Amino acid sequence: MKMIEAIIRPARLEAVKQALGDVEVFRMTVSDVQGFGSETGTGPEYNLEQLARVKLEIAVNEQFVEPAVQAIVTAGGLKKDNPGDGKVFVLPLEDVVRIRTGERGPEAV
Repeated sequence: MKMIEAIIRPARLEAVKQALGDVEVFRMTVSDVQGFGSETGTGPEYNLEQLARVKLEIAVNEQFVEPAVQAIVTAGGLKKDNPGDGKVFVLPLEDVVRIRTGERGPEAV
């Protein structure tokens, strides 16, 4: 199991949700966040102004990791090499417990 965290532009949220649905990933948590990075795309210049972004948190079983990541990357970008389009993080997920049923592990995802 893995936890995918993605930071994307708010304007790309609907396209990313559609792309994830196309690879059968339907469950996610979506949060409004703010942050900054190297928006210029080159060198150590940083934009210290907070920019609105959306954070997706998606727990998936192993077979959905790569399709989900590719869906986010493809649908989340405005164009190739566009600074500020976001990032995708893939983290190990030790355990999941479905509160309603008590199921654990991959069945609970």
